[in-house]
Amino acid sequence: MSKILIVAEHLGGQLNSSTARCVSCAAAIGGEIHVVVLSDAPDAVAAEAAKIAGVAKVITVANAANANPIAQVLAPQVAKLAAGYSHVLGASTTFGKDLMPCVAALLGVAQVSDIMAVESSHVFKRPIYAGNAIITVQAPSSMAVVGTVRTASWPAAANGGSAAVEAASVDAALPTHTRFVSLQQGKSDRPDLQSAGKVVSGGRALGSADAFKIIYSLADKLGAGVGASRAAVDAGYVPNELQVGQTGKIIAPELYVAIGISGAIQHLTGIKDAGTIVAINKDAEAPIFEIADFGLVGDLFQIVPELEKSL
Repeated sequence: MSKILIVAEHLGGQLNSSTARCVSCAAAIGGEIHVVVLSDAPDAVAAEAAKIAGVAKVITVANAANANPIAQVLAPQVAKLAAGYSHVLGASTTFGKDLMPCVAALLGVAQVSDIMAVESSHVFKRPIYAGNAIITVQAPSSMAVVGTVRTASWPAAANGGSAAVEAASVDAALPTHTRFVSLQQGKSDRPDLQSAGKVVSGGRALGSADAFKIIYSLADKLGAGVGASRAAVDAGYVPNELQVGQTGKIIAPELYVAIGISGAIQHLTGIKDAGTIVAINKDAEAPIFEIADFGLVGDLFQIVPELEKSL
């Protein structure tokens, strides 16, 4: 029977919803699911993780060195904890993509990236070629599987669990060559882009950072997160943390509204798991209309204000 360890992602004392999505993936693999919380003060995050249905145990590692999520510091501890586990999973987020390859290297195994479906305990499906193809990969059954979970492909496991919380002491040599300096992050009162149920995105057709205000206004009316195409980010209309797509954030909201976005394959890869896709574009031949559930051809500067007024 599999025994699975999930590395919890958290920031500011709050558990990221990506952890619950990893639990759904682990449930598909089958086996006993444990979650490890590495922090300087892990109790609050551990309490949240313990409520996720399907989690049998939450392990806490309290260490002042874990105050900030530095992969080179966390990886040796995770590698030590991995003894006895058949699988070690993390989210395919900025955090997980930084941490899990380090864990895999320390354990001497190849990482399975972006797990989007589980065929069996050691056989998985993952996207390649910017999502244009899906490949089936098989990990050696004689070694631990270290993998990242494509969170857009998995629903978040529900609450309702009551897992035991257990403190652990890890004897691992931590590096001194890597240290935390500062954290710079965008601040917004809007829903987080990767966990928002509704997202409104703008593209290069907006023409300027000032014109992007109509995207923010519509998003606020809908209670939605705000995203953007790579072209809009490269043009300087919005900061890069709003970029949606293969080289940005891969998201799966219930509603995705693409405004002035033509639909390059890299962008479509980032939204293909969305529930309902709405596209507004003046070009009737734009690729975005090929995958949109609802499409409206016209001038966005006329349509969006009318839409907001109707709302």
